[in-house]
Amino acid sequence: MRLQSSLARLLASAAVTAILAAGLGGCQTTSDITGSLSPSPKAESPESDPRRAVEIYGERYRADPKDAAAALAYGQALRATGQRSQAAAVLEQATIAHPGNKELMAGYGRALADNGNFQQAFDVLARAHTPANPDWRILSVQGTALDQLGKHDEARRYYASALKIMPDEPSVLSNLGLSYVLSGELPKAEEVLRKAYGTGRADARVRQNLGLVVGLQGRFAEAETIVKADLPADEAAANVAYLKQMLSRKDNPRGGAGRVPVASLSHPD
Repeated sequence: MRLQSSLARLLASAAVTAILAAGLGGCQTTSDITGSLSPSPKAESPESDPRRAVEIYGERYRADPKDAAAALAYGQALRATGQRSQAAAVLEQATIAHPGNKELMAGYGRALADNGNFQQAFDVLARAHTPANPDWRILSVQGTALDQLGKHDEARRYYASALKIMPDEPSVLSNLGLSYVLSGELPKAEEVLRKAYGTGRADARVRQNLGLVVGLQGRFAEAETIVKADLPADEAAANVAYLKQMLSRKDNPRGGAGRVPVASLSHPD
């Protein structure tokens, strides 16, 4: 029970890793954790620079606040730069202006989840799709909201529904694995995260989640091997240093000093 409560506090305290899959509404954003985007040939695209995206889409939104596409893009850009409360406010106004727009509703629900308003996020996301036409991405985000509310069994039913639509989707599997971390079921969490990692389609941050879960079970050498696999030397060293930092903090059930956020529930954006 002590392990479970410790992990719940850690998971709620801050974000360590996050997975981005296909965007709700199709808008690409950056990780809430890394705050960066990899260089791409489309360097001139606003999405290649989140701060620039805020400027561009913000201008478009202010020119016409009732433009649904501009509001959605601006909200996504605000989220990408960590301006979560402002993103939620922009998208809330957009959903009021366009009550039938499910893309806006999905974006607003995701922004609410970012902002820690998990019950409201769940309720809004429930209106962003229908039982006749469910969206696996939204189901997965609903699961993360339920997990943060402590409703782990219910959350896992949402992940199961998402996986029926998109079998072996690594981002959903990662959320499911972290759900088991929240409830203190580390061996089960490891099993699911290994499945996510083994798909060959997983974001590198799934590997970081897996490494943390393995490390929390006391197998540091194995965890170190996982987090630095197939990476350049400098990135591998940084990952190992971060893993050591996470596992040495006081609130880690295995002892240490300080406070550690183990991992956040990740969700398709």
